[in-house]
Amino acid sequence: MRLPPSAGRATLLRGLLALAPAALLKRAPAAALEGGQLAFQPSLTGKGYGKTEMDYSDFERTPSGVLFKDAKKGSGKSPEAGDRVVLDWSGYTIGYFGRPFESKQLRSLDGIEEGQAFLRFEVGGGTVIPALEQGVLGMSEGGVRQIVVTRPELGYPTSDPAHAKVGPKPSTFSGQRALDFVLQNQELIDKTLLFNVKIIRVDKPGTNGWKAG
Repeated sequence: MRLPPSAGRATLLRGLLALAPAALLKRAPAAALEGGQLAFQPSLTGKGYGKTEMDYSDFERTPSGVLFKDAKKGSGKSPEAGDRVVLDWSGYTIGYFGRPFESKQLRSLDGIEEGQAFLRFEVGGGTVIPALEQGVLGMSEGGVRQIVVTRPELGYPTSDPAHAKVGPKPSTFSGQRALDFVLQNQELIDKTLLFNVKIIRVDKPGTNGWKAG
């Protein structure tokens, strides 16, 4: 089989990268920043990827069971209950073949510009899953963290299948399909999720027009 010209090979490679994320995630770096944007993939280990429990030995665990690991420490304000945080984020169904449900690539394919899909929520307001509300505590502006959700009570509630009340809701149709396939699947598949988050800004009550509550 004759290889296509260099431009064609590049296009083919991009297509293969999009179609086979699971194989790539096994050896992806834990974190890498490109122009200040989230560009890292989950760094996963363990035999039988997507079928057996992953190795989270290098993650910290909160009393409620949220797993987290800092990829970069921030230097700005830290969020507290009642503050509003602005996050850049991505998400993966790491318990089921590592499919992305929110990523820079998915947003780019849908023509969504950087910044349009930033996640904004009040800490303690109940508008995002508990794992994220708890996971951003202890971070600072500019910080980057990986948050793993293994317990259903820390993730998306079944009472809100459209993620209209409790987010974060994927910004693309394909991303929502990937997430919902795992969440709504009645078979015994691993529903563990991973979120990569970067705190862009922390707004204290009364700043930037923000009023808590």
